[in-house]
Amino acid sequence: MAHPVDVHVGKRIRHRRWLIGMTQQQLAEKVGIKFQQIQKYETGANRVSASRLWDISDAMEVPVSFFFDGLQDEDKTSSEKGSVPEDLMGDKEALDLVRSYYAIPENQRRRLFELARVLSDAA
Repeated sequence: MAHPVDVHVGKRIRHRRWLIGMTQQQLAEKVGIKFQQIQKYETGANRVSASRLWDISDAMEVPVSFFFDGLQDEDKTSSEKGSVPEDLMGDKEALDLVRSYYAIPENQRRRLFELARVLSDAA
């Protein structure tokens, strides 16, 4: 069974990769490994060594600490979660939605935001 820290680090690798629009293949090539190994890291099936995490952080232009951000917060629960997924930014659909949202011109984006707020209040 995967250790919770390995799973968290893997999710953060996937999260960052999605944010910058990088494929597993592209990341693997930058790091010098096979894309299957990236898949295993992202699922937590394989533990990422310190030197490999260093290479991944360099390839994705983030500090190594990025992969541990939020680790202590995972154990805390919120009473106001509602229907929001626990790992919102680890959800590809949510990231795609955020990317699309910020691609909209600001004045239209503001109107879309207000519409979404009204619709969520009505639900």
